[in-house]
Amino acid sequence: MAKFPSCLVKVVVILIILVCFPSTTLSRKLLLSSPPSEASSPKPHNNIVNDEDNNPKEKVIDDSWSSLDLAVEQTHFALFFNQGQCCCVGSRTYVHEKVYDEFLEKAKARTLKRVVGDPFKSGTEQGPQTDLKQFDMIMKYIRSGVDSGATLETGGEQFGKKGYYIKPTVFSYVKDDMLIAHDEIFGPAQSILKFKDLDEVVRRANSSRYGLAAGVFSQNIDTANTLARALRVGTVWINCFDTFDATIPFGGYKMSGQGREKGEYGLRNYLQVKAVATTLNNPAWL
Repeated sequence: MAKFPSCLVKVVVILIILVCFPSTTLSRKLLLSSPPSEASSPKPHNNIVNDEDNNPKEKVIDDSWSSLDLAVEQTHFALFFNQGQCCCVGSRTYVHEKVYDEFLEKAKARTLKRVVGDPFKSGTEQGPQTDLKQFDMIMKYIRSGVDSGATLETGGEQFGKKGYYIKPTVFSYVKDDMLIAHDEIFGPAQSILKFKDLDEVVRRANSSRYGLAAGVFSQNIDTANTLARALRVGTVWINCFDTFDATIPFGGYKMSGQGREKGEYGLRNYLQVKAVATTLNNPAWL
């Protein structure tokens, strides 16, 4: 991926038990397709723990809310945290049709209040993107959203005249087949989609080939748990987002990596199973 010349980088130590790394889908495919060395394990690719960042992450808001303020604030944080440059950023926001318009207005108002500027100044909520390449890619996705028919509610352009700053962007009436819905923008652009019922939103959310994380926002515990079970993702946050603990495993389904990090399941990646069989027919042992 770094485009080094061929044979510049080589792994000269063959006693590798585990490879653990974050990557893109392409990087993992390249590693998995590489032939194992003669001295390595017969199945070396079982010992890869990989966290990918290519998937759209869902946030589902149902119609049980008497006030949408919590859901608006949490979904805002889920998308715009770290300028949208996070592996589990909540890029797709599915909102029930009964509360869609109200949610959209509140989401727009919150986004317009977001403070963009010098990250070293107190009160700044959003700094620049990492580099020019990332900035250009995000702006390309934003133009794609406009060209494909989504409604640009806020942002969509550079903030200021210097640096890689992008105004916090919100799209409404986004369709599942749009690039801004099924690709990860990895930037400060939120897509807000409408749904009618739980079966529909589960089907649409699960149609992605990725499945790292999702958030569910509901005041009905039965609805929240039903969605948590049905969504094909490695982590589901209920009425919160990006909440982590060292004891809780983290990793994705489908093409969002393999294996888990953290917690007991994460530790198991660094262990190997040994079986010992002992005969009991030796009289000296009885």
